[in-house]
Amino acid sequence: MINKNYIVGVDGGNSKTDYFLFDLQGNFVDHIHTGTCSHEQFPDAYTSTFRIMNENIQHLLTRNQLSMNDIAAGAFGLAGADIRSQKENLCNVIERIGFTHYAVDNDSFLGVKAGSEKGFGICSINGSGSSTGGISPSGIRLQVGGVGSELSGDEAGGFFLARKVLRAVYDFFYRMGPETQMTEPVMELLQVSSKELFIENALNGMLGRTLPHTKLVQIMFAAANVGDSVALHILDNTAKQLAYSTVGCMHNLDFGHEVDIILAGSVWVKAESPLLLQNYKNYIAKLTNHHCNYILLQVPPATGAVLWALELAYGRPVNPDTRSKVIDAVEFIQKLESNGL
Repeated sequence: MINKNYIVGVDGGNSKTDYFLFDLQGNFVDHIHTGTCSHEQFPDAYTSTFRIMNENIQHLLTRNQLSMNDIAAGAFGLAGADIRSQKENLCNVIERIGFTHYAVDNDSFLGVKAGSEKGFGICSINGSGSSTGGISPSGIRLQVGGVGSELSGDEAGGFFLARKVLRAVYDFFYRMGPETQMTEPVMELLQVSSKELFIENALNGMLGRTLPHTKLVQIMFAAANVGDSVALHILDNTAKQLAYSTVGCMHNLDFGHEVDIILAGSVWVKAESPLLLQNYKNYIAKLTNHHCNYILLQVPPATGAVLWALELAYGRPVNPDTRSKVIDAVEFIQKLESNGL
């Protein structure tokens, strides 16, 4: 008789992927940290996704004398799992690897499992990009935005905000835009000596993906903190769009009166201005009567993949002791990685 005593949790982003192997008691077994598996990053799309994920998962299992027959469940939070056709293709990939009991969705859903002890809620991602993912108490999932387009309200994240900062400076130079305190620090950051050279430098940086997005966003926050009207307008619009996505997700799912809202991503977690969060909360308060618990995600999102897989294996939410054990293990492993060990 085959005993399925292990789970696999995968956090697959656009630049890196974490594969975790745990047993059903929540004990860490093994981990692989490697490059992206996202179909959006390869010319042959899902063919490379299958090849890369299969190689890494088989390696993870075989070096622990295991096979897919030992796996009770798997959970996959993957960048590029945004629309139905993408999710169907990724399900085919995962089933070809050998999983029969699994969940796959956008990586924003990992924030819900990692951040809420209930296992349901809404995660607002505000990192390099923006996405909102909700899991209701009955297990229904809904993603709002996350396709990298203003068509779906993705007006947040470091890439978007950096472009808005550059646009504000260009508007001031050439489009009758208001003066802004962001101009001088932006010119210094990009090492541009005159406004005539600005747009060429900015465009080359955008096309070559060399723009210092984080520093541009920090310039915006610093200007907003001292009352710069242009920076405040950018910040307020982003807060509003994030709130619309959050409450829209909330109202399309069967939540009760109380909802956990998990805030994840570098702009949320490392923001140097309290104004963005405060404006976001203010807009949400105007848009809904739900009582919202705001949780800043301080644990690795990959934790959510492991907890989700255990939840699938158990058929119920993970107990607090096991949850703490998983969080501690993932944090420890990722701390070792960040120290180059």
